[in-house]
Order: sequence, then structure tokens, then C-alpha cells
Amino acid sequence: MRITHILTIVCIAGGSAVALSQGNNVFSLQQCIDYALKESVPMKNAALDERIAKARVNETIGIGLPQINGSVGLDHNQQLRRFFAIYDPNSPFFQNPIPGLEVGDVVAARNFFQLRSTGDASLRVNQLLFNGSYLVGLQAANAYKELAEKNAGQTREEVIASVTKAYYAVLINRERIKSFDVNIARVDSLLKSTRLMMQNGFAEQLEADRLAVTLNNLINERNQFLRLQDIIVERLKFQMNYPMDQPLQVSGTLTEEEVLVNLDSLLADWNYRDRPDYQVLLANKKLQTLNIRNNIAAGMPVLSAYANMGYSTQSPNIGGLFKSETPIDDNGQIGPDKWYPYSVFGISLSVPIFSGLQRTFKIQQEKLTLQKIENGERQLRSQIDMEIKEALNKYASSLETLKWQRENMELSEKIARVTKIKYSEGVGSNIEVVDAESSLRQSQVNYFNALFDTIIARIDLTKALGKINTSTNN
Repeated sequence: MRITHILTIVCIAGGSAVALSQGNNVFSLQQCIDYALKESVPMKNAALDERIAKARVNETIGIGLPQINGSVGLDHNQQLRRFFAIYDPNSPFFQNPIPGLEVGDVVAARNFFQLRSTGDASLRVNQLLFNGSYLVGLQAANAYKELAEKNAGQTREEVIASVTKAYYAVLINRERIKSFDVNIARVDSLLKSTRLMMQNGFAEQLEADRLAVTLNNLINERNQFLRLQDIIVERLKFQMNYPMDQPLQVSGTLTEEEVLVNLDSLLADWNYRDRPDYQVLLANKKLQTLNIRNNIAAGMPVLSAYANMGYSTQSPNIGGLFKSETPIDDNGQIGPDKWYPYSVFGISLSVPIFSGLQRTFKIQQEKLTLQKIENGERQLRSQIDMEIKEALNKYASSLETLKWQRENMELSEKIARVTKIKYSEGVGSNIEVVDAESSLRQSQVNYFNALFDTIIARIDLTKALGKINTSTNN
């Protein structure tokens, strides 16, 4: 049996199902996926992580560019430091003998060579010429960017799987409701015929009551699935990050072909690298390898060039720093003539010699961490093998179950049809009709459950093989 209905979501209003009109809020499976990949919170965060990684790459590149810093400082020494000297009356610093001092005594003299207020404005430029850690850092930054991209791919896979499952849940439940509509119409028609026969004396009240009970059960179960439909639609909205207060309709054709996959195509040239989680692990492994190289490079010399240029001045007070005066003002105070320039440039070489073996033990820690990642890689390979085998087994089992449930449903439909004809012609019992309707209802529920389980098994299989991104676009 093939189900080929074009489906729409229904709104539950006042206990009744009201079909929504077709419009811009009608989504196919691919449109649901495209919307989720653009609007879902996990994908937005993954996109932000990629942007952060790109900014980190640019930040690392900036370390190798010229570093320019400017500074301005104004200082006022309320009490200048004294300078210390050995007393020697023959020294030009001691023009007159100082009573009480002997040659060799330490003298704390006033500082006559520095004014109380100083000003300095400078510009310093540093240019890195060689740094092994910087070169490794550039590679690590690109590896970090690659890791963000792989994480985004893994998030993409999860979003596609979640939205696809929610989408098919809506379609399957809608088909359940359609089957109940058909069953209700058939039992209601039979109940009306039985009541007419009862009025003419060809049927008993008990027979009509049995059919009424069956009809009530069908209506009650249908109403439960209607309420469930509203919940399922809300779940799909949540997976898509679709506005919860806006209506959502789903269009699509549901057939058993939807559950079929080309295993030969999926398994052809399969590789562990097809799995996003394995790609993330490899990216982390690459980063850890670069961490080891970075710690080794930290023991290499660092060569850089620098230049420092500026202006400086001094004055007896802060106010004098902002004036351009003659060396001696009208009050006999010494003032600055101007701000005097100065400049210096050179090359700096820093050579690590001994760090107390800290770097050695850091490298040891990073190597041990790499071993843990390698152990995790072997474990992940085994886990992937197990997941694929389980997914293949589950998919094959679901297909077989779907086949038997389809046959059971077709037989139940045949039995219900024959028993109804026999009862209408007076050669069958009312109990047979009720039992046949009950069996048909259960077989239909079992069939749709099996169909949904098979769809889920197909999604899990393609996800286990790392092919879900391509399988949803067929």
C-alpha cells in the first residue's frame, strides 16, 4: 500500500480540526531544514563560533605586525631624592671643606641637577623579527578556525536529524488521523444501517450498542491524536526555531519509498572522516600536536627590533612644563627653553637558557594529552563501527516489521470489508464486525508506528554513516 496524500497541518480550535489554508507558512522537508539551518539557535551559535575563530586568526597575525604605543607623563617631585657620594675635599663636588666629615664618609647631598617637575612624551615601536612560537601560533590559529568549522558541521548534522524526525512525526500522525476519519465514517454508516434494521425488526438493540461503543472509541482515539498533532507541530517549530505564536503548515508526499535508501551508494568509499564527530576529533588532535610544537618553540631565541622617540623637559613646577620661557625668568626661577627631542633604536635578542625544567614538563604534559586523544580516536572508531552495525540491523529489522504490518493491515481491511458484507446480508454476526473493526484499527496504528520507526531507522543509519547531509537532499 502506498500513501500519496498531500498533507497539511491542522489547527485545533474548539475541539475541532480546522485545515489551514496554503500560504507562505507552508514548508516542505527541505524548506524546514533550510529554515532551521539559518534560524536555529545551535546553528547561529556555530556561525558565531566560526566568526570568533576568524577573529582569533587575525589577532594572531597582528602579533607579527608593528606594535606602536604612545605615552605622555607629567611628574612633580615634592621632595627630590638626594644623591649619595664619598666625601673627598679634593673632589670638585666639594669646593669647601665640610666640618665634621672625614675622607671616605658617605654624604647625602641635595640634587642640584634635576628640577622638581618633569614631562615626557614618547612613541615606542616594536617589530617582531623572529619568534618560533609566533610561527606555530599562526598554524594553531588556522587549526582553531578549522575546528570551529568542523564543530559547525557536527551541529548541522544534529539540526538536520532533529528537524527531519520532527517533520516525519507530523506526517505520520496526520496519516493516523486520516485513517481514523475513514474508520469513523465506515462504522458510523454501519451503525445507521443497523439502527434502520433494528426499526424494521432485523437487528437487536445490543448490536447497535456494540457498534456505538466502537464508534465512540474511534472518536476518542482520533481526538487524542488531534491533540498530539498540536504538540508535534510545536516540537517541529522548536527544532526550527520558528515563531511559536505563528501558524506552521507542512506539505509533503509520504510513501514507503521515503524509507528506502541505497545502501550500496551509502557504503561505497565510506570513511571514518565522513563522520563530523571524527572530523572534530582530528581537528583537536592537530591542535594538540601544535601545542607540543609551541612549547618546544618557546625555547628558541626571540629577535625583535625597537625604536623609541619622544620629547622631554623639566621645570621647577608643573605649570612651567606648559610654557616656553627663557632659561631664567623675571623672578630668577629656572624655566624650560623648550621640549627637547630624543630617540633610540636597536635590536633585542632574548635567549631562554634555563627555566627550571618547567618547559620540559609542559611538553611532557602536552604529549600525554596527545596520547589521550589518540586513545579516544581508537575508541571512537570502535564506537562508529558499533553504531553502524546497530543502525544497519535496526534498519533491516524495521523494514521487515513494516512489511509484516502492511500485510496485516491489508488483511484486516479485507476481513473488515467481508464481515461488513456478511452482516449486511444477514449471514454474519455483529460481534464479528466489531472484532474486525477493532483489529483493523490496531493494525493501522501498528503499521504507522512501524512506518515511523523505519523512517527514524533510516535517519539514524545515514547519520551513523555521516551521510545525512546528502541523503536529505534527494
